[in-house]
Amino acid sequence: MFEIALYEPEIPPNTGNIMRLCANTGCRLHLIHPLGFDLDEKKLKRAGMDYRDMATVHEHKNYDAFLASIQNIHDKTLYALTTKAQTSYSTAKFKVGDILLFGPETRGLPADILDTLASDQKLRLPMLGDSRSLNLSNTVAITAYEALRQQNFIGLE
Repeated sequence: MFEIALYEPEIPPNTGNIMRLCANTGCRLHLIHPLGFDLDEKKLKRAGMDYRDMATVHEHKNYDAFLASIQNIHDKTLYALTTKAQTSYSTAKFKVGDILLFGPETRGLPADILDTLASDQKLRLPMLGDSRSLNLSNTVAITAYEALRQQNFIGLE
């Protein structure tokens, strides 16, 4: 299916909701440390931690360790979601195995990561011009379901 990667997530309920999304769609979740919370935190449990046993969750000590771990995912594209992109998420041609990378809630992905990607690998969700950003778990859900839709929701009922 698809790989969902959260770079240094900060808000437990967002990560819990994303964990729940992954458990219900078959996507794999990658958590790139440092995290802004403890995985045992009550807010995380309330939002989705009870899905932890149903979700495939991989933790990585840093971004370099994450990159090393995805090297054996063949025929994949790493897409970064950012408000700084010009390309809409809906124009990407997602394929099974692609990786959807999301930054921390308060600051987004850092420039040194974004600068390593081609412009068509940086995606944004359309919003009103004076909007700052959407909630992280909403952005993940919208993007993941577009990728799943493009695959005709294979494996989902």
